[in-house]
Amino acid sequence: MSPRAGNTGPRTLAFVESPVQLLNVLEWAHAREDALGAGLTLVVLSPNDPMTRGQLRRMAELARDDGHEVRWEEARGGASAPFRTIGGLAGLLRRAGRVVLGDPFSRYVQLLLTITRARELVVVDDGTATMEFVAQLARGERLVRWHRKGGRPGLRDLVFAPVSSVARRRLTPGDRRGVEIFSSMPMAQTPDGVTVTANAFAWTRDRFGPPRITRGADLVGTSLVETGVVDGDRYLEAVRSLARAHGATRYFAHRRESADKLHRLAAETGLEIVRPDLPLELIARRGPIGRTILSFPSTVVHTLPLALAGTDVRVAVCDIDPAWLTRGASPRAQGFLSGVTGTARDVTRLSAVSAL
Repeated sequence: MSPRAGNTGPRTLAFVESPVQLLNVLEWAHAREDALGAGLTLVVLSPNDPMTRGQLRRMAELARDDGHEVRWEEARGGASAPFRTIGGLAGLLRRAGRVVLGDPFSRYVQLLLTITRARELVVVDDGTATMEFVAQLARGERLVRWHRKGGRPGLRDLVFAPVSSVARRRLTPGDRRGVEIFSSMPMAQTPDGVTVTANAFAWTRDRFGPPRITRGADLVGTSLVETGVVDGDRYLEAVRSLARAHGATRYFAHRRESADKLHRLAAETGLEIVRPDLPLELIARRGPIGRTILSFPSTVVHTLPLALAGTDVRVAVCDIDPAWLTRGASPRAQGFLSGVTGTARDVTRLSAVSAL
């Protein structure tokens, strides 16, 4: 999908920090090909995590194959990197007629939003965090990730508060600014004036599959331990019980799961640990994939049924028992995770593993 020759519409600039965000920008571009105007420039604000960087490299190749320009920024390569990156992007930001972003909670993105003069802003999915972003925007609240512990903001939050406040205002529709949310997530509240467009994963289905389906089950990992929400020992027992109950043989690791945790999972459960080189939606669509995909509450319980539409794969989600939560988990954690599960469509609900 190359930009149309002679199209004089607004230039689109997209900022991504994760493989899933990049995937969803490609989905948005596929759905809005006629609106791309002068073309799409994808700016990768690269993190330091090696697995995330590897998936981003692979996704960048797919974006270039689709005719998009990709600009890779070592945005976290030392103390001076943010100043270099933002300074180098300021001109592009001021000229862009449309800005697409994947993580409105990102302080990097919030800084960039203070520079842009774009008349159109588009937020694409960054997983389940999009659900919380939409709810906070609708209520006029400050932008805070759901897994952050409640209470008074810290010193860094207070210092950054003016920037965050400007970013929230930019993400609120105005007389001369339109805001679109492109999402596969359910929206309990929709902010006034915001256009919501459904992401049906049409690009993914066009580019990959249909997959070869195996007889067994595959289990999808989560980073809830790494974010301090779920206790590590409880999580390991849950994975072991779930795999035994459903005959799972493979465990698709989340890109943020630690090497030590994955090593322990392999040793104590016997599961084959798979580190995907692409987002799971593409891995599953490419196949081979198990007839049943088991997951804890996460983005994939919403996205995999869409990506695998028309196949015989069943997605099953296991609830998080409140006893698994750490003492430091946000007071909102249990309600948010229950909402992720309860609003998922075309999935099989499994109760929390009773063996714990």
